[in-house]
Amino acid sequence: MFQRLFFVMLVGFLWPTPSPAAETNTLIFIGDSLTAGHGLDPDEAYPALIQKKINAAHLPWHVVNAGLSGDTTAGGLRRLDWIFRQKVNMVVLELGANDGLRGIAPEVTQANLKKIIERIREHVPEAVIVLAGMQVPANLGPEHTKRFAAIYPTLAEESHVHLIPFLLDGVGGHPELNQADGIHPTAEGQIKLAANVWAIVEPLLKSATKQEP
Repeated sequence: MFQRLFFVMLVGFLWPTPSPAAETNTLIFIGDSLTAGHGLDPDEAYPALIQKKINAAHLPWHVVNAGLSGDTTAGGLRRLDWIFRQKVNMVVLELGANDGLRGIAPEVTQANLKKIIERIREHVPEAVIVLAGMQVPANLGPEHTKRFAAIYPTLAEESHVHLIPFLLDGVGGHPELNQADGIHPTAEGQIKLAANVWAIVEPLLKSATKQEP
């Protein structure tokens, strides 16, 4: 697990390599295997695709992929001190899917996500925070599925963070866009994830860039 974390974070620091003058802001993706790009090359994961879009738009932002396969909201909370060793200007928070699949109470997941948001604000009060919405299959019952899905819009409103309504929109439930396990997106699926993220993040990046002195 440590080797996987080190590799993923190393990729985040080294991919891509724009000129030092352009690296004025840092966008960190905190997530699980969806963010880490499980089963794919690191440059096929959606954070790397977001970096390509940033470069094409000539925006002075550098992406760090802090995705860790198998991570939960509790695990993400424990990793924050490690993540905070670097500059933080914007965070996309993608966690909770593993909680839902393991049957963890939605109230616990929501509480952990709220603590992560609070910790980010304590560390960098001016950071822009984006929460990636998630859903889980109904195998644990429709009530669990409903309560889980409600976590994200509820928390986004209460904590005043931006929301990606459903990260896997257009990918979840589409076998041709998922790997053989039916859970992790293919490279084509990751392109769709990047589009879902970019729709929310692009105007925030541009707005934050204009506010730079």
